[in-house]
Amino acid sequence: MRSPLWQLVLFRLRALYREPSTLFWIFAFPLLTSIALGVAFRNRDLAELSVAVADGPGAPELAACLEAAEGLRAERLPLEQARERLRVGRAALVVVPGEPPELIGDPTQPDGRTAKLLAVDALERENGRKDTRSYAAHSVNAPGARYIDFLIPGLLGMSLLSSGVWGIGWALVQMRHGKLLKRLAATPMRRGHFLLSFLLTRTALALVEMAFFVGFARLLFDVRVFGSSVELAGFGLLGSICCGGLGLLVASRSRTLEGASGLMNLATMPMMGLSGVFFSAAHFPSWMQPALKALPLTALNDGLRAIMIDGAGLEAIWLEGAILAAWGVLCYAAALKLFRWQ
Repeated sequence: MRSPLWQLVLFRLRALYREPSTLFWIFAFPLLTSIALGVAFRNRDLAELSVAVADGPGAPELAACLEAAEGLRAERLPLEQARERLRVGRAALVVVPGEPPELIGDPTQPDGRTAKLLAVDALERENGRKDTRSYAAHSVNAPGARYIDFLIPGLLGMSLLSSGVWGIGWALVQMRHGKLLKRLAATPMRRGHFLLSFLLTRTALALVEMAFFVGFARLLFDVRVFGSSVELAGFGLLGSICCGGLGLLVASRSRTLEGASGLMNLATMPMMGLSGVFFSAAHFPSWMQPALKALPLTALNDGLRAIMIDGAGLEAIWLEGAILAAWGVLCYAAALKLFRWQ
């Protein structure tokens, strides 16, 4: 109990206890943000796509035909106003009456492409086209097969990354900025013990964070863990240590809060867009895949999804675990080398 490392861990825990606002920002805020994103992107019925029908001969009949189509909402407008709605994104498609009607839309926008397909289908049916076959359609609602089941592990990985980098990095920079590190440098402690105490404290908080996160996901969205909860916790802790090591590295030399904030955003924001939080990283070009697979957040998200959705064990995600371990060791070693007390 009198071990220097243990005393440093207690020092970090007491500091968190005495500063509830700090605990909120490094623990509760990422959790609440992730839950809010989960609510925003949860499974729900798709909204009807807006189609602007330009006024002119035949416009009432054309608008009625499109309005009757499933998934479309038609409105008659002057041509210039219809084009303006398309420009600002309030309409997915503009239809100009004629023989045949003219369709105006942005082919690079998914809603525009979908609205065009639905409009063409509705107009062809109105013109007498008959379907030669009928197809049975079934909705996917089973736990494990929904988009929310894909999203939640990604949000958990994003939360661990954010709280690891910002929770450790911001605390270190604040201590350096407030001259506290300069005072601690005079005490008989090892620099390695001091930095390791941050990782161990963050690991303890990560356990609570994951428990709350998985519990809320089950309660609010019925997201289930099909694999072992123990293995999920172990893999999540490995990811938390890796992210904490990245936070130590970012803050090892930063002297100002502004500079540290920029570096932490630089370390986290690109990965949040590239590592498959909201959509699969497989959508990126094939030449980018090796680099994306090597990112720590990609490995963390892939491993969490494998356990939560596929029920995989740790032996099936050894590569993702190796990537996280390598990042954690390298970041901690680099931080230990670069760290300065002032």
